[in-house]
Amino acid sequence: MAGHSKWSNIKRKKGAADAQRGAIFTKIGREIQVAVKNGGADPETNSRLKDAIAKARAANMPNDSITRSIKRAAGTAESENYEEITYEGYGPNGVAVLVRTLSDNRNRIAGDVRHIFDKFGGNLGTTGCVSFLFEEKGTLLIDSEAYPDEEQVMLAALEAGAEDFVTDEEENVYEVITLPENYAKARDAMTENGYEFLAVSLGPVPMTWVELDDEAQEKMEKLIDRLEEHDDVQEVFDNWSR
Repeated sequence: MAGHSKWSNIKRKKGAADAQRGAIFTKIGREIQVAVKNGGADPETNSRLKDAIAKARAANMPNDSITRSIKRAAGTAESENYEEITYEGYGPNGVAVLVRTLSDNRNRIAGDVRHIFDKFGGNLGTTGCVSFLFEEKGTLLIDSEAYPDEEQVMLAALEAGAEDFVTDEEENVYEVITLPENYAKARDAMTENGYEFLAVSLGPVPMTWVELDDEAQEKMEKLIDRLEEHDDVQEVFDNWSR
């Protein structure tokens, strides 16, 4: 199931967050800094900042840490200039991989990403080589054990503007899927209705999936882990079907 695969992607990231919470918070702080620098410190008028705050809360980042990050970004005139760069490439057996980065050194991050791809059986491609295999979607993940009334959650999601609603009984999650233009509306409406999220994401979702044998899976795991461990890498998307 595609829904299960998407949840598996995010579940890996949440597992890493438990083990390396400080690193995750640093990356979210960078997202907040870039959002504030580009659009100001008021989340009501800065949609990117509002989304960064939603991601921070889903990752259990303390409210005072979020507030400090916003104030620090708003009050720092000579903060680092981070450039957002997305790299595209192939993992083992042709798995499509998108790597979103925020870096203050384009040459360094390009070399590092290429090295990681090469080391674990992949190769870095050119812009556009795999992005056509993904479509932009909003995803809101909700713990079904915290909200056991599936029909009530589904109705709330559809009323908020969701395009689709998936229940994964094996993983105990609801997956609320939105069109890009309805993502913020749905996220905010469900938050106002008292729902908390396991994760929120507006980004590429695979349209097709690739199966891997055991040997290729091991290489793919290492490729993703090394990419996500890099300080400048914010998110990694792939079409590996777990």
